Amino acid sequence: MSEPKRILFLMTDQQRWDTIHALGCENAITPNLDRLAAEAAVFENCYTPAPVCAPARLSLYSGLYPAGHGSCNNSPDIVYTGDGLYGMLTAGGFDTCAVGKMHYIRDRYALHGFQRRITQEELPDPVNDDYTRFLMNTEYRDVIDYNGQRSEMYYIPQLSQLPQRVHPTQWIGDRTVDVLKELDPAKPAFIFSSFIHPHPPFAPPVPWNKLHRREMDPPFVPENSRDLMTYHNYHQNTYKGLSAGADYHLLTQMKNFYYSCISFVDYQIGRILDVLREREMYDDTLIIFTSDHGEMLGDYLCLGKRTMLDASAKVPLLVKYPGRAPERRREVCSLVDLMPTILNYAGLPLPERLDGQDLFTEDNRREVVYSQFSNGTTGLYMAASNHDKLVYSAADRRFWYFDQYPEREDRYDSQSSRCRELRRLLENYIASDQSLEQDDRVIDMDQYRRDYRYRLVKQDSVNRKEDERALLPPGYDIDVDIVYTWKRKKEQ
Repeated sequence: MSEPKRILFLMTDQQRWDTIHALGCENAITPNLDRLAAEAAVFENCYTPAPVCAPARLSLYSGLYPAGHGSCNNSPDIVYTGDGLYGMLTAGGFDTCAVGKMHYIRDRYALHGFQRRITQEELPDPVNDDYTRFLMNTEYRDVIDYNGQRSEMYYIPQLSQLPQRVHPTQWIGDRTVDVLKELDPAKPAFIFSSFIHPHPPFAPPVPWNKLHRREMDPPFVPENSRDLMTYHNYHQNTYKGLSAGADYHLLTQMKNFYYSCISFVDYQIGRILDVLREREMYDDTLIIFTSDHGEMLGDYLCLGKRTMLDASAKVPLLVKYPGRAPERRREVCSLVDLMPTILNYAGLPLPERLDGQDLFTEDNRREVVYSQFSNGTTGLYMAASNHDKLVYSAADRRFWYFDQYPEREDRYDSQSSRCRELRRLLENYIASDQSLEQDDRVIDMDQYRRDYRYRLVKQDSVNRKEDERALLPPGYDIDVDIVYTWKRKKEQ
């Protein structure tokens, strides 16, 4: 009789591919991810199907690119139905549990195929969110912005208002440890542990904020950075608060706090993996670590995501597969590949419609993977191989071709046979796009670059705004409503 299969899926949000010490990031402090990497297959060219949270996670859930599942942004408009990977595992007899952030774009707190969920999403919800309810039953109930203050402080490095013992990252680690301690070793199980950090705001608890007080590498800013920017890069530059120019001290502190958030997650991962070791489950558990997309972190003087440059589009992927030796893998792959990899390991049938491929099926290679953000006249698309990539921005009406990394020069040549081949593949992908949310704005990019927009989006905790107002005495009030403010700022 075969042993029951166990799968532990560890996920972060907005973690760049180049943030693990053992994989070449000298400044990172990640001893537990380093240890996992030494025992895993390390996929060095894994790309997100979408450089933004919700569609990337839906691709993981469905095994489809955005063109197939119908979501290309953080909106509820999707084509895909069903319970996806998690429902298939539950139906296959697995004990399935999700801990932490899921960011489903339709009915955020539903089970979506899991038998149970222990929820902690980005904004507080006293009715549905388990972490919010937990915090409101402690002496810290008046901490509204438990993931840090957003809106105008979104990219300002900040100390958490909470101590380590009740910080959201610690809570996810605690709850995952509890779930693993209760697992029945005689039953198959799938545990999904999903951390919000290092997603901004970068708000580590004391004293983790001081972990990276050292000389950090400066942002990568080639002289021709502006030529490498798409329309969406301009949004990243201005919307995230860099419209007044670069403050390298501020960018350094952002990096310090970003890496401190990663280190604090790394500590939780160590605690989680130690439970498997203590229960003698570690060796025969499939363990996956990845993130949904990256973070520009000042490179090209940009912040955020929504771009196909590697800092945003490339993600870490470690897979410790029972019975397989550790290895480094160079072939291009995608988060869509995790569904078939997991289902094959679990011995369950694959869905008929699938874009992903099992990472460990040797004869199942492909030349490129795809990524997409937005659609219509602002669609941004990429076809990437293990050594080059082609990017198309509909708003710019322009292609970019890169074969050197980090990207420092656009080498697109319409007469190049390689560019023509990648263009054919990418245009076929674009033609297959079923995304429901059509962005039909026609952008005059020359005018946009001359007179670009500064955008402030307020993203306060709307579910507790009355609680927040009630903390103030009469005669005082605060603006906690979501509004959009547009200003115009001339280029220097």
